[in-house]
Amino acid sequence: MKVKLQDRIRFIIPAVAFLAALAFFAFAYPCHLMRREQQTLFLLNIPHILKTYAGPGCLARILGDFLEQFYCFRLIGPIVVAALLTAIGALSYHICRSFAGKKLSLLIAAIIYIWSFLRETETIYITQYTIAVAGYLLCIRAALKFRKTAVKLAALVAFVALGLWLFGSPYHKNYGKLIGKPDLDFEKLIALDVETSRENWDKVLDISKQNLLYNEAVYFYNLATAKKGCMAENLLRHPQNYDSGLFFLVTDQISPFSNGLAGEVWYHLGNMTLADQSAMVAMQSSPKHTGARFIRRMAMINLISGEYGAAQKYLGMLSRTIVYRRWAKRMLPENQDESTRQMIEAARADLVGSDVVSGSNDYRLLLHKLLEANPGNRMAKEYLLCYDLLRCDLPSFMEDYVPEENNPAIYQEAALIWINIEHSEGRMDVIRPEEFGITPDTVERLKKFYQFPNRYKNTYWYYYTDAMGE
Repeated sequence: MKVKLQDRIRFIIPAVAFLAALAFFAFAYPCHLMRREQQTLFLLNIPHILKTYAGPGCLARILGDFLEQFYCFRLIGPIVVAALLTAIGALSYHICRSFAGKKLSLLIAAIIYIWSFLRETETIYITQYTIAVAGYLLCIRAALKFRKTAVKLAALVAFVALGLWLFGSPYHKNYGKLIGKPDLDFEKLIALDVETSRENWDKVLDISKQNLLYNEAVYFYNLATAKKGCMAENLLRHPQNYDSGLFFLVTDQISPFSNGLAGEVWYHLGNMTLADQSAMVAMQSSPKHTGARFIRRMAMINLISGEYGAAQKYLGMLSRTIVYRRWAKRMLPENQDESTRQMIEAARADLVGSDVVSGSNDYRLLLHKLLEANPGNRMAKEYLLCYDLLRCDLPSFMEDYVPEENNPAIYQEAALIWINIEHSEGRMDVIRPEEFGITPDTVERLKKFYQFPNRYKNTYWYYYTDAMGE
């Protein structure tokens, strides 16, 4: 009976270790692994593989990149990581059993398992370093199989030397740190990025409402509401950090993560020059200086811009991958279906006729150029007006504002502030709010705001008075 229990424990402990890692990375930390896939590009091309992966650590790098390409699927990444961590724990236990008892061996194995587990939760980490740890443990385990001590030592030296070539270093100062810890808030931020790349705008809104203390969360929220056509109506329903939640400037003053986000807004607005610049910078600052997500984005940018030669270069790279080859072939101009052509034509209508000779932080000029190219670019119009409002630049807002029926409340509230300012300075003799698209209800609400301002925290009046220190 005792033997049967011990046999069961031999399977129960690894099973528990596997399921614990699987559950954590599948349900609490899934986007952490998906982002790793976005920064990987494994080309199924023998000359490329021989050239790229030659040198120390070749096997760990090949296996790492090969496995990471499947992390875009929600469960595959967690299964792979759970299997690797369980293997590390099992190998550690069997190695320790060569010189220690069961309890001590189990304790040491648990420590190594937890250590490897925590390394995997690092914000930026590469699977090859977990593979390297497993590889060295496998070499040691294989050497200890020999019975004679002299043979064991010789095999240990030989196998570890072989491991140095096959697996390289299990440590990297940036992408394979010795100590790691999970950051669940940053995981939600990565989830926003992943869902944005997939254009799942409802999911972006759901996640961004979880009170994340990151300016990037505001950026994603504003982009999602703009894509859903309700940016103005929802602008002040989420905390705004002045105008910094609308655009990111590609610069070395912000993180590589934020640099990669900078192009998202410009891609959807129609400025492919800035979108391409952001994708290129993000790719160069990624751990492996490549990435399927960035290659896909640059392929789409060039398809929309009509640069078919460059687009085919990127699509040709993706066609040599396992995951994206079908998508790449479908996106070739000669293979596009009607819905794809319509999507590209609609995006092409928003393109700027010529590049703007200015800094990429001259946002009003950039947005005006987009509207000159396509006055019907609703998203560019919303971003322009909301940019004016968040900067409390009411004169510019009134230049850009067109009074219409059913204008969003925030526009009416801003116009009413401007009217009051102009009237108080004697520049308007007759005030007719309706001429500015302001409804009587908005005028009445302003009167109530003066009496009970804290009841109107989601209004532009509250934002403006708070920002101006009034």
